[in-house]
Amino acid sequence: MVLLAWWDLFRRLQSTRNTSWQLRKGVSEIGEEVDYDEELYVAGNMVIWSKGSKSQALAVYKAFTVDSPVQQALWCDFIVSQDKSEKVYSSDEVEKCICILQSSCINIHSIEGKDYIASLPFQVTDVWATKYGLLFERSSSSHEIPSGPPREPLPTMFSMLHPLDEITPLVCKSGSLFGSSRVQYVVDHTVKIVFLSTEPSIVMTYDSVQSLHSVWVLRRVRAEEENVVLKFSEQGGTPQNVPTSSSLTAHLRSLSKGDSPVGSPFQNYSSVHSQSRSASSPSLHSRSPSISNMAALREKNSQASKVFITSDLCGQKFLCFLVESQLQLRCVKFQESNDKTQLIFGSITNIQAKDAAPVEKIDAMLVLESSGSLVLYTGVVRVGKVFIPGLLAPSLTMSNTMPRPSTPLDSVSSPKPLSKLLGSLEEVVLLSPVPELRDSSKLHDSLYNEDCTFQQLGTYIHSIRDPVQNRVTLELSNGSMVRITLPEIATSELVQTCLRAIKFILPKEVAVQMLVKWYSVRSAPGGPSYHSEWNLFVICLMNLMGYNTDRLAWTRNFDFEGSLSPVIAPKKARPSETGSDEDWEYLLNSDYHQDVESHLLNRSLCLSPLEAPQMKDEDLSQSLSLDSSTLLFSHIPAMFFVLHLVYEELKLNTLMAGGNRSLADLLVQLARDLRLEPYLDHYYRDYPTLVRASGQVCTINPGQTGFMHQPSFFMSEPPSIYQWVSACLRGEGMPPYPYLPGVCERSRLVVSSIALYILGDDSSVSDEHSQYLSRVTPVPQKSQAEQEENRFSFRHSTSVSNLAERLVVWMTNVGFTLRDLETLPFGIALPIRDAIYHCREQPASDWPEAVCLLIGRQDLSKQACEGHLPKGKSSVTQVLSSDVPSGTETEEEDDGMNDMNQEVMSLIWSEDLRVQDVRRLLQSAHPVRVNVAQYPELSDHEFIEEKENRLLQLCQRTMALPVGRGMFTLFSYHPVPTEPLPVPKLNLTGRAPPRNTTVDLNTGNIDVPANMTSWASFHNGVAAGLKIAPASQIDSAWIAYNKPKHAELANEYAGFLMALGLNGHLTKLATLNIHDYLTKGHEMTSIGLLLGVSAAKLGTMDMSVTRLLSIHVPALLPPTSTELDVPHNVQVAAVVGIGLVYQGTAHRHTAEVLLAEIGRPPGPEMEYCTDRESYSLAAGLALGMVCLGHGSNLIGMCDLNVPEQLYQYMVGGHRRFPAGTHREKHKSPSYQIKEGDTINVDVTCPGATLALAMIYLKTNNRSIADWLRAPDTMYLLDFVKPEFLLLRTLARCLILWDDILPNSKWVDSNVPQIIRENSISLSEIELPCSEDLNLETLSQAHVYIIAGACLSLGFRFAGSENLSAFNCLHKFAKDFMTYLSAPNASVTGPHNLETCLCVVLLALAMVMAGSGNLKVLQLCRFLHMKTGGEMNYGFHLAHHMALGLLFLGGGRYSLSTSNPSIAALLCALYPHFPSHSTDNRYHLQALRHLYVLAAEPRLLVPVDVDTNTPCYALLEVTYKGTQWYEQTREELMAPTLLPELHLLKQIKVKGPRYWELLIDLSKGTQHLKSILSKDGVLYVKLRAGQLSYKEDPMGWQSLLAQTVANRSSEARAFKPETISAFTSDAALLSFAEYFCKPTVSMGPKQEILDLFSSVLYECVTQETPEMLPAYVAMDQAVRRLGRAEMSETSELWQIKLVLEFFSSRSHQEQMQKHPRRGLFMSSEFLPVVKCAIDNALDRWLQAGGDTCVHAYLSGQPWDESQLSMLACFLVYHSVPALRHLPPLGLEGSTSFAELLFRVKQLKMPVRALLRLAPLLLGNPQPMVM
Repeated sequence: MVLLAWWDLFRRLQSTRNTSWQLRKGVSEIGEEVDYDEELYVAGNMVIWSKGSKSQALAVYKAFTVDSPVQQALWCDFIVSQDKSEKVYSSDEVEKCICILQSSCINIHSIEGKDYIASLPFQVTDVWATKYGLLFERSSSSHEIPSGPPREPLPTMFSMLHPLDEITPLVCKSGSLFGSSRVQYVVDHTVKIVFLSTEPSIVMTYDSVQSLHSVWVLRRVRAEEENVVLKFSEQGGTPQNVPTSSSLTAHLRSLSKGDSPVGSPFQNYSSVHSQSRSASSPSLHSRSPSISNMAALREKNSQASKVFITSDLCGQKFLCFLVESQLQLRCVKFQESNDKTQLIFGSITNIQAKDAAPVEKIDAMLVLESSGSLVLYTGVVRVGKVFIPGLLAPSLTMSNTMPRPSTPLDSVSSPKPLSKLLGSLEEVVLLSPVPELRDSSKLHDSLYNEDCTFQQLGTYIHSIRDPVQNRVTLELSNGSMVRITLPEIATSELVQTCLRAIKFILPKEVAVQMLVKWYSVRSAPGGPSYHSEWNLFVICLMNLMGYNTDRLAWTRNFDFEGSLSPVIAPKKARPSETGSDEDWEYLLNSDYHQDVESHLLNRSLCLSPLEAPQMKDEDLSQSLSLDSSTLLFSHIPAMFFVLHLVYEELKLNTLMAGGNRSLADLLVQLARDLRLEPYLDHYYRDYPTLVRASGQVCTINPGQTGFMHQPSFFMSEPPSIYQWVSACLRGEGMPPYPYLPGVCERSRLVVSSIALYILGDDSSVSDEHSQYLSRVTPVPQKSQAEQEENRFSFRHSTSVSNLAERLVVWMTNVGFTLRDLETLPFGIALPIRDAIYHCREQPASDWPEAVCLLIGRQDLSKQACEGHLPKGKSSVTQVLSSDVPSGTETEEEDDGMNDMNQEVMSLIWSEDLRVQDVRRLLQSAHPVRVNVAQYPELSDHEFIEEKENRLLQLCQRTMALPVGRGMFTLFSYHPVPTEPLPVPKLNLTGRAPPRNTTVDLNTGNIDVPANMTSWASFHNGVAAGLKIAPASQIDSAWIAYNKPKHAELANEYAGFLMALGLNGHLTKLATLNIHDYLTKGHEMTSIGLLLGVSAAKLGTMDMSVTRLLSIHVPALLPPTSTELDVPHNVQVAAVVGIGLVYQGTAHRHTAEVLLAEIGRPPGPEMEYCTDRESYSLAAGLALGMVCLGHGSNLIGMCDLNVPEQLYQYMVGGHRRFPAGTHREKHKSPSYQIKEGDTINVDVTCPGATLALAMIYLKTNNRSIADWLRAPDTMYLLDFVKPEFLLLRTLARCLILWDDILPNSKWVDSNVPQIIRENSISLSEIELPCSEDLNLETLSQAHVYIIAGACLSLGFRFAGSENLSAFNCLHKFAKDFMTYLSAPNASVTGPHNLETCLCVVLLALAMVMAGSGNLKVLQLCRFLHMKTGGEMNYGFHLAHHMALGLLFLGGGRYSLSTSNPSIAALLCALYPHFPSHSTDNRYHLQALRHLYVLAAEPRLLVPVDVDTNTPCYALLEVTYKGTQWYEQTREELMAPTLLPELHLLKQIKVKGPRYWELLIDLSKGTQHLKSILSKDGVLYVKLRAGQLSYKEDPMGWQSLLAQTVANRSSEARAFKPETISAFTSDAALLSFAEYFCKPTVSMGPKQEILDLFSSVLYECVTQETPEMLPAYVAMDQAVRRLGRAEMSETSELWQIKLVLEFFSSRSHQEQMQKHPRRGLFMSSEFLPVVKCAIDNALDRWLQAGGDTCVHAYLSGQPWDESQLSMLACFLVYHSVPALRHLPPLGLEGSTSFAELLFRVKQLKMPVRALLRLAPLLLGNPQPMVM
């Protein structure tokens, strides 16, 4: 079925006529390199975007269908940035989009899934994608031509910078030849765009009247240009936003014969994209281009049909445009000016062409000539013809019409063979059924005929289209299409590197010619395989240098792996027997062999290159001389030198060792012919078996040597990277090391890093021109070198202390990675690894990710790039059966606490099930148990009433639970944007045992208060909304999407909105929606929304929010405004909102209004008469917030007398009538309340008291504090409500912040003497009788003052878990509980005692916030069970808020003691609790949730980086010193809540189990704050051999603890199985498995096994697993040397470098600095290696090696069998080269001392000299040390 559907679709697509498509290079989302094509195919109303390539099946990526026919579809990248100036372009994020143009609108779809539709105000002919957005061309119809002079013509080009921006006209700035320039709109409708490029950003236009092609630069418009256009434009249209382009650089103008170039008008458009929303405008002054920029073309042009930019092999750029009417391709060379501001155009070159297309990947272009043949050009240099084998084959053998060739064809370009090579065409896989070829030989005759073009064959290539990378499509004359792939320039890395080096050194013209020749050779029919590509390259290169490669023995014997067979095999699996005759015929006739006979003779004699008899070589050598007329002859020395540098560079890459050996072959040949003995000796020491004493030499005519160009940088001493490093390690001076920029980057890196780390020279990496490197520069080329200049710069951004850190940070900045380090030879890598080892021990926590990866600290690198606990499935997978209390119906009911992170909580509270207990206490979604005993005298009806009354009591508790649940689940959930937020329902039913019958309140048996549940469901909504973490992805649509369908859920939604404000998401809600909600007039929604918006805009003074709030506060409206009927609670919320928005700003006007509002009198009618207390309190709290902590510096408010006015509100007195605007309102007295002229203190006191507390918070202002003292005479006590004494005490203590001490003595000191002396102790039985003292007043005052002091203690130590504060408060809580049951509690009043108990409990929970302390939990649990008697809704609210604070955010959050936090907590914990669920008289219930503003994440969770699970880790926390204590340290077991960050100096993850990690807070807390805000994840990494604390709490099972101290037994005792405890590294585990496990018959291998085991043990315990390959390599090398099997000396060099490093001075110094540091390599291993090498070489000396050495030193021939050992000896002992010895006359020395003196300047080590002394002193006995 599906197939049918697709086929149907395909037929429909075929039938629609207007199909078109375009291709581009594949772009991956992640930004990695991909090699496929992407296609946009347009048919009818559809656009199909697909991806595919030859190797990868085509896949449809996206398909779009639109309403009307698609005119055009294209890709475009839009810049999404806030600041749209040109400067920030590079850093902007880009939105990748696809644009679909229809006749009336354009659809834009971004990859992320955003869709935009922009309607078009005009008909569009064409749309172009630019660097900045889209460019439109308006189609001009005839009736638009202006009728008279007054109308300005309309612009014809427009731009759109982003789908949401307006479409704005393009502005052009034309420079004339005479320097003046005009800025105007593009209005000329005869000008059409023919080409647009993004890099460089240029536009090419064609003026059909003047037949003129012009090039413009496109840029954004500048402000001054906009203004000019606005002034010029006389049309009165609305100003529009301008698009931009910039001044032009070149005009390609066709002049008729009479014109002179000077007179031509030089117009210059600029499309101007600008971001300002003013009218369109252009730019004023323009650089007038010089005349040389103009290119006059012959005749009149017709419009270019195709334009593209191509570059040649040396990177020169050309702008090419095809003028089809004249069959010409015109190419203009251009380049950027030095200051990058303009393009400089050169002269124009014409190429005859019918069609052309660029081939980017190989820097070439494919040109279709008028004859029909395809030719490849690079720039304007012709490379050669291209043959497409598949096109001819069928038409030769079949008479019928040609079948449609299948698309995926390899193509082969075969120019006229320039080299003497010719091979077969590569076999082509034809997927379509093509008949076998019957006679292949006939085919060749026609194939290689020069004039065999396609015309004779009936089909020919009609055009070329869709170039991508190196693939193009050929359109044939019969309508079919073929996709071909052009071969690359080189596939093997070795050839690529050599080509880069040669290209760098040769002059540009020569380089292009050389590359063209090479490309012709490489791509000759029958392309080479990987191996033979190098051989081809050598032959090509040597031919170009003048060699005759056929006569040279080693090149002659290259095996071309059968690629010379000329047969075209239509199938790959063609048997090899067929066609062998043709092979021979072709071989004999080919001009590849000039001298067939001698070659055949040679073939029979030289069976292998090594056994060639010497006399044959000598015979040949007479005729071998170089041809000096060839292209590269004069450049041989330069090329030899750069290839030598490439050779040294490849030594630093162990993966290129094979290639390097091949390169050595070539270098040896060149060195021989150039007679460079030092180089030959150098290669001999590297590859002893390769370099013979004698070899084939090609003579260079002495007369022609003059033609050779000796470059200035040529060195007679061969530069050697190993020698350079070795000299550095020994501390000797060395000349700077030459390097090729861009080619020898490794050499440069090694040299700089060694200079930095070993020589300790900082400048080696910071300066560009360091004294350790000399840059090789060819004289003519400058530009490349300049580009290289700025490649590495050392940024001093990271904190770096010593050289090791300096080196590691620098290497990262240069882009050096671990993979690069692994390919460096181990000796060279050792110093770098040593530095890394240093850094790994004590890294800085703020290093970027790349540095941490390099030093192998995955924990740090992961920290740098992310840090969220693994989320998602946590709610499903981790809720194990134990987490869910059995018997609850978890499946159906959601209690709103399922999304907590169980993993972390089970680590914090691992010993018990307290979390389950809390969940049980806080859940409100299940029915409660209603347990009432039925007494016999109760009738059934009464019993039912009894049960319902009991249920009503229990519901008081249920309704109070959500506030606590919100605290417990704070910020624990990331919502799914496609689902609404789950809100658990508030269940107010009950179940009565024993039959579990349902009890319901709605039966009508008892009176239930109206709208009892409205606030409870509001709180339930807040609790649900607060689960959403601030980091979640939420948008306006999702918030609106959550709006409930049922009206009864409106209160929950109101709470949900408030919660979103508290966690900062409400700022995303669209203003329109906010307005929408407020106009509904739903009281709760307004309250939630106003408080939410204000909390989200905390302290910002945001104007729009201020306006929103002012509408709801009559006092903030102008006096004449209409009186709005705003519900009282909404006014209260709005007033608090004002306080939040202006928090801490001390804004004068706001403060003035709020001050007056505290004492707002009741108005006439019913206004302001009820619930006045909550309004006054809200005004006081708001005033306190506005002036928070400003205290004595309330600048600009002196005339308001804020403190005095507040004092009056607090103690009462005569009312001052408000002056100013609102006087009118309060003229008439209230008809409800007779208040008189005095202030009603009962209303104003709480607000005024707390306002004073907040204004003078922490100021320690004694004078204000004394106002707040509790009265100390009975007379005065009678004037103050005892409740207010609580507030006064609290306020006084908050002002005297530093005086608060955590002990009961301090608490009691707040009680005045009269109360202390006369107050009854509640435990006594008898009441003392006293006339003048009112005992009730005294005892109530006593408990309230104590409660106030306790509450201030809670504020002072909030979230600190301070032990003494905890003990003190716990004691008072216990006391109050005993008082409650005391016999004479009635004197004080149980209600008062309950209130005080709640206050103390909240204080206790504040101190222990987030810690889940068990004792506090027990108190809360006990109070949860009390449901009868005095217990009302408010007390339950307080108890469960305390429980919530105790487990704040599931233990992840704690409270802060900053000023804003204290202000928020004062609002939330205001110590007057509502008496029933709808009570808002004294305090608005919604404010209880403001505690969120005081919560801050402080939980640090160590996560093991290998398993990605939370774990335990030991932290050491260092406190800064304060006035109360010195600087101290404390050890904590994480996961743990940290103390407040401003108290800390540093945090450290302590060993020995985990890698140490230091977070230094003295530099700033930003880093730690960001960790804490991302779930507090701190990645840690277990050290080797350690187990985590969970598996091994005491640390007795770790591997290091088990091993014995004795070293030898240790290696034996080390069982490979135990390694899994050390490391999780798979490579090490398998090494142990395969190399360290003994098998039965080991025999001699036992020793190797022991060695491997001990090496492995060493590596793992010392945490240097990366050294294992080095150990093994050293061991192997030593064994090989012992067997005398060293064919190359590189490994010996490495061992030598290792030994030199460990004995180097810098290393010794480091060891002295850090004596405790583990040795990087085993201290026993190195001496053994050293000894073994010495022994092997000494044995060889005794066995006749001495004669060999003597022969070498005296320059005589020596025995060839000893080649490799001699080289090893020379390398290991640093014997200087032969050329240095004779001048010293060592032979004549008579004594060792004299010898020592003479050799001193050779810097030869003494141990080597001891071995040479016998030879040099003429003493026959070999001296062996």
